[in-house]
Amino acid sequence: MARTSSGGARAQWVTVDGRRIQLTHLDKVLYPATGTTKAEVLAYYAAVAPHLLPHVADRPVTRKRWVHGVGTAEAPESGFFQKDLGASAPDWVQRLPIEHSDHTNEYPVVDDLATLTWLAQLGALELHVPQWRFDRSGERRPPDRLVLDLDPGEGVSFAECAGVARMARAVLVDMGLEPVPVTSGSKGIHLYAALDGRQRSDEVSLVAHELARALAADAPTLVVSEMAKDRRRGKVFVDWSQNNGSKTTIAPFSLRGRLRPTVAAPRSWDELDDPELSQLEFPEVLERLADGVDPLSVLGDPRPSITIRPSEHEDRLSEYRRKRDASRTPEPVPEASPPSSAAGTAPSFVIQRHEARKLHHDFRLEHDGVLVSWALPKGVPTDPSSNRLAVRTEDHPLEYGSFEGTIPAGEYGAGEVTIWDAGTYELEKWRDDEVIATLHGRAGGPLERPARFALIRTAGDSGRDAPSWLIHRMRAPGDPPAPPVARSREVPAPMLASPAALGEVVDDGSWAFEMKWDGIRAIASIDGATGRVRLSSRNGKDLTAAYPEVVEELGASFGDRDVVLDGEIVASGADGRPDFSLLQRRMQLTSDRDVDRERRLTPVRLLVFDLLALDDEDRTGLPYRERRELLEETVGSGAVVQVPPRIDGSLHDALEVSRALRLEGVVAKELDGRYRPGRRSSTWMKFKHERAEEVVVAGWRPGRGGRTGGIGSLLLGVPGPDGLLHYAGRVGSGFTDRELAATAVRFERLARSSTSLLGVPPADAADANWLDPVLIGEVRFSEWTPDGRFRHPVWRGWRPDRAVDDLEVPDRGR
Repeated sequence: MARTSSGGARAQWVTVDGRRIQLTHLDKVLYPATGTTKAEVLAYYAAVAPHLLPHVADRPVTRKRWVHGVGTAEAPESGFFQKDLGASAPDWVQRLPIEHSDHTNEYPVVDDLATLTWLAQLGALELHVPQWRFDRSGERRPPDRLVLDLDPGEGVSFAECAGVARMARAVLVDMGLEPVPVTSGSKGIHLYAALDGRQRSDEVSLVAHELARALAADAPTLVVSEMAKDRRRGKVFVDWSQNNGSKTTIAPFSLRGRLRPTVAAPRSWDELDDPELSQLEFPEVLERLADGVDPLSVLGDPRPSITIRPSEHEDRLSEYRRKRDASRTPEPVPEASPPSSAAGTAPSFVIQRHEARKLHHDFRLEHDGVLVSWALPKGVPTDPSSNRLAVRTEDHPLEYGSFEGTIPAGEYGAGEVTIWDAGTYELEKWRDDEVIATLHGRAGGPLERPARFALIRTAGDSGRDAPSWLIHRMRAPGDPPAPPVARSREVPAPMLASPAALGEVVDDGSWAFEMKWDGIRAIASIDGATGRVRLSSRNGKDLTAAYPEVVEELGASFGDRDVVLDGEIVASGADGRPDFSLLQRRMQLTSDRDVDRERRLTPVRLLVFDLLALDDEDRTGLPYRERRELLEETVGSGAVVQVPPRIDGSLHDALEVSRALRLEGVVAKELDGRYRPGRRSSTWMKFKHERAEEVVVAGWRPGRGGRTGGIGSLLLGVPGPDGLLHYAGRVGSGFTDRELAATAVRFERLARSSTSLLGVPPADAADANWLDPVLIGEVRFSEWTPDGRFRHPVWRGWRPDRAVDDLEVPDRGR
């Protein structure tokens, strides 16, 4: 947030995220061709910061500055690069050094809007960053992305450059990487592909070089990979060198110092097919973002879960002191900088029992001269069978490690504080999203035997001060064997809604309305005796391993309570709206490694809309209104597990809200209706905005053109009134080439010699390859044709949570 505090037309002080910054010469024209002023540049960077910062955070930033503007076509200004931060930088700007061959530069690290604003005030139009980030200790991490810079030489059109981008994409997809194009704001196109951080910069650079050579070998008249500038005329230079650890690339969403205010703008692959493709200027980029268009968001937030070490000027105890009055509390409130442990000594820990407004424990680990602290509302885990919630709180001074006493009423944290246990610990891992340590408590204390704990930040939070964590008691050498597993609760099948049309629900006050979510159904059961959580799909498939962030938050939220919940697992796009195509990335994963990787790229939420059991009591016999009240009392609004609101008003109102939010539709629920596990009931009625149908994939036809040698389209079937499968048409759009390649491998084991469908036209059967009818997918379409086929079908994705027996006879009248 920025707030003006004083100043006139030429200079003023503003507060940005709590930092005071002086802005000067706001009316200075930096881009004469368009009349764009410094004030407009500052406004652009403020608006685009949520999208830009994830791509520059924790990286050293080289700036290119135009103090007096970019000039005109007749008298252009070249600008100048600046690497070193300089002595005039505010103390609060984070910085880290990089040693060069003959000197050391201190680079700014742009992790917040305040730093971004300060740089823009200095005329830093362009931000350039490497493909790697700093870790917490200020050391280089391996690169987290591969970049190709496609630079069209003289005589090469932008459309030809886009053609080379598509060629490069095909190669990258074969390597298991899905690139995103960024029109550079200058002449060419950048391709970004996310890496898993296992390769060094030199290894990535070598791979990129070989890729560039392969493209040049495939299209020698159009592509060149050599650095020599005299070879580039009439060709596209594939610059692979920016993967070198010492090289930088213009950051996505950065302005360019061109004659017009162009931007390094993420684009979709469909846009690259436009013959009128051109570079975008900042008003166009802002308009696209306002419409929810950010193609680079498919890579997820590329930041690893780290935080660079604080600058020497950062006061780690400022928040602690702000909350306490030293004259009124017996707690230690030091004014000096926090001390550090003596060299060679083990770091300390303390766990304090705090009888405040609610009894809890405070878990504190000495780190970086302070006690890094978490509040444990449910206490310290006693065995590895359950996780518990840990809430990150402000850092405490080391002196707090010996504090016991009464904090007076009216003061922050009022109540009795006693030491539960204290001692030293051995650090195994310290990252911004995970801490693992073995604690050695006092003789006779609860942790006299060494105890190993993991603290894990839950999905949806970021940064050192992210509040929501889990604490897990890990098994340590010498621990007693795990207790026997308690009985497993039988998981109920979910209740299903009946399709409906307007007029089938009367707005007489007897119905509640909820949004229809574009995800997969999930029953969540929590066993209070063991803390174990299980997620089950609509057809009983175990989903637990695929969605660990949901399991972790459920386990931490309910402690020793038995709970069974009904809800929908969704993945959201850049606009926050559930996107079924994104969820597809998670639905097919089985290995822990793949799940962990995709969890960071495609986080999910569990939207809970019903409560089936609580404290070992079946609640399905209660009316909906009572179950809903219990649900809202029982389930809090976490980062991952959430209870979406009901819509008050009429069905018409609910449908209008759903359309405005661009959701799938509405579910009407009768207030007095009971929950009927495994049954489709008329007490739940669903209304969809677009037509969609679940289908059996019973065959495929070979592709032509760009799909020659692969799958061109899928042949679809739906159940008929006679109980048999009837042909419903074919679908060939809505797939990526990579998806089709993976699908072909899947089909090999399902091949059969004849069709399982009735009514396949001879033209479609002529070159068909038939499959056992066991795979279920979903298509959207405009309407049914008179002969019972889909008109304009588009593939939405696979439905592994469905079986053939789950499919219904389509209602072709709606």
